[in-house]
Amino acid sequence: MTLNYEKIMAHNPGDIAVRYTKNDSIFYALSIGIGMDPMDAGQLKYVYERDLEAFPAMASSLGWMGRLTDPEYGIDARMVVASDLGVELHAPLPAEGELVSRPRVKGIVDKGAGNAAIVQFERDLYDASGTKLATIRNSILARNHGGFGGKVTTPAEPHAVPGGAPDLTCDLPTPPNLALLFRLNGDTNPIHVDPDRAKAAGFPRPLLHGAASYGIAAHALMRTVADYHTERFGSMEARFARPVFPGETLRTEIWVRGDEVSFRCRTVERGEVALDNGLLRLRPGR
Repeated sequence: MTLNYEKIMAHNPGDIAVRYTKNDSIFYALSIGIGMDPMDAGQLKYVYERDLEAFPAMASSLGWMGRLTDPEYGIDARMVVASDLGVELHAPLPAEGELVSRPRVKGIVDKGAGNAAIVQFERDLYDASGTKLATIRNSILARNHGGFGGKVTTPAEPHAVPGGAPDLTCDLPTPPNLALLFRLNGDTNPIHVDPDRAKAAGFPRPLLHGAASYGIAAHALMRTVADYHTERFGSMEARFARPVFPGETLRTEIWVRGDEVSFRCRTVERGEVALDNGLLRLRPGR
């Protein structure tokens, strides 16, 4: 299957209306494992309607343009995995609201014949007054789709995680059914739920969504370096290196340099780096 560069670059879904309730905000938090300690007041404010706050990483699940599954795009959906994800908050994300998402295809990287293609997306979220609340940047990696003739052959250099031992670590378990929950945020790719589809894509069993792993990392960071002060979240980016399987424990390794926090995550059980090149930018605060 040959990737159709012109068709993908021309894809424009237009404005997408986004409506979400307090229950949706609570569900997102639960779907990344927040609330597993019901005595933790920091977690409780994301899963209890009293004084509810939206967890910052929830912006990554709002106003998504969806998967490029139409055959005209020339992408074999079985070969697609998440490549990277970044969220920048320009203003606080309300616990409920009506927003507008303006998505676009930003570019496509051709890594050459026999290698992958990387399709890059970007979208902005606006509230009813026209205030920009968030910018979300993400990419998908389509394995064996390179060689279509793209002009850009090398993606931008990612953030470099410091060498040496991390300053802090945070281990967070993932429930075995976490992918079944997270898919209800909108990403219903069957490789996250169907064992046969996962095996056909080259995985031994259904894997956790990259965006879910990203959310778990965000939880670890907000817990460890921001004491759950939501307003301190400025932006966060990371690349997906290896899959995480539901039921595994994700260890976030953290290097703090003032308000810039570098991180990577590895699966405790297999020791593999799952998220890499991570950077959290904190807003000044408590």
